[in-house]
Amino acid sequence: MPSAVPPPTASDKSKLHKLALRGASKTIVEFFDFACNTILFQRGVYPPEDFTTVKKYGLNMMTTCDDQVKAYVKKIMSQLSRWMQKSKISKLVIVITSRETGEHIERWQFDVNVFADPSKLKHTRLSDDKENSAPELQQTSVATEKSEEETQKEIQALFRQITASVSFLPMLDGNCTFNVLVYADADSEVPLEWGDSDAKEVKNAEKVMLRSFSTNHHRIDTVVSYRLAE
Repeated sequence: MPSAVPPPTASDKSKLHKLALRGASKTIVEFFDFACNTILFQRGVYPPEDFTTVKKYGLNMMTTCDDQVKAYVKKIMSQLSRWMQKSKISKLVIVITSRETGEHIERWQFDVNVFADPSKLKHTRLSDDKENSAPELQQTSVATEKSEEETQKEIQALFRQITASVSFLPMLDGNCTFNVLVYADADSEVPLEWGDSDAKEVKNAEKVMLRSFSTNHHRIDTVVSYRLAE
């Protein structure tokens, strides 16, 4: 006699959504880790001998073997992972700064757009509605069905573009350092060793939009700002 499997309850669906979100968050954090390493290598913030090659996304990716840099990036990614799983992040920024002048030379911004749970649609009042009118149901961007392979291909294309960006970005003069800024929700628990920061914008910057990629639950948009050579 055949057995029937009951359909998932609302609670089960919520658990599945959380599991899927956790997997997507891991993909994003992993991307940020490699993006940070790739930018440091491609822009010559540290010498080539400070990096080693690993295979990822079907590409040869460079990762730092400098213990201090490795520990710094790992600490950031560990906290980022916690915030990503709770959808607390709106953007991650990597800023390259001149050691001599303290001037910000390049700014890589990755905007994190979180898709809504399909089972939860926002009730929002349109700005031109009258005060006492009922809120309308407004569709927000929702999670979509996307294979991991599709996401990996999009990430691969973005890394190819980051690598190719050296063809239009000005050469970095002198010694440079870098900072990572994470934009988290106001109610996020921030570790004690993390401090507030200004946006570290590049003055009179040129901006170039790069490729985007998405998971079932996020879309990452990328823009690089840089100072034009004088």
